[in-house]
Amino acid sequence: MITIDPLAVPHELAARFAELSSVLAVVLSGSTSNRVDDGKSDFDIYVYTTEEIPVAWRTEVARRHGTHLAIDNRYWELGDDWIDTRIHRMVDVIYRWPDWIEEQIDRLLLRCEASTGYSTCFWHNVLHSETLFDRDGWYGRLQERARQPYPDELRRAIVAKNHPILRRTLSSYMQQLELAIERADHQSVNHRVGALLAGYFDILFALNRQPHPGEKRLVAYAETLCPLRPPALAQQVEAVIAAVAPAGQAALLAHANALLDSLDEILLAEGLIDA
Repeated sequence: MITIDPLAVPHELAARFAELSSVLAVVLSGSTSNRVDDGKSDFDIYVYTTEEIPVAWRTEVARRHGTHLAIDNRYWELGDDWIDTRIHRMVDVIYRWPDWIEEQIDRLLLRCEASTGYSTCFWHNVLHSETLFDRDGWYGRLQERARQPYPDELRRAIVAKNHPILRRTLSSYMQQLELAIERADHQSVNHRVGALLAGYFDILFALNRQPHPGEKRLVAYAETLCPLRPPALAQQVEAVIAAVAPAGQAALLAHANALLDSLDEILLAEGLIDA
């Protein structure tokens, strides 16, 4: 039984972290702040701190209302996870350094540097986070820096970095996928399809001058945010994913090529690739 308003949980945690002088800001991000929460979503809470917060202090905060604690995770970013027993939902607290996130924004918006997949996710994260605590307005200033038009140089850089490795180079995802199918290497097939789709969506969001929203609900986001998109986007992506299973792999290359062909038509029309 839920005993409190779920949205009270992140505000309660922000108040606790605000007690520490090293904490500059606490923000809510992910599905909840983007208003696509389906009732099963985690609470993604980002704590921006100038020094690492002691594990014992963090554990005490988690234990107050938490169970199934996973403290001091260092697999990706530093974080703590637990299930809040009052709302029966996972709380995911991620700790970040202020100068690190500032560098991520500068890398994208000043230097226009692309990645292989997910190029602009940190930009999207900053833009669409809800501020819960902001000690001296630092996070507000960071968001203001992030609120600028999508640089055309960045758009072109993302296409230039991701498009050739879809299928134009000898080491492309499609080339690796074809070899994996011939070898019946099903794990590699799955891995290469994931990489191909990551590059595909990185290009698609850049094409539409939209910061990348992350790894979840990408088709839904694309259909909402991307007017420049293949008309059969959802069906083509689903056909590729359905063909990953060994029984469907005979058709996988054809489905993947169809997916990329429809994207290339738009990129050619926009002058972002050569025929």
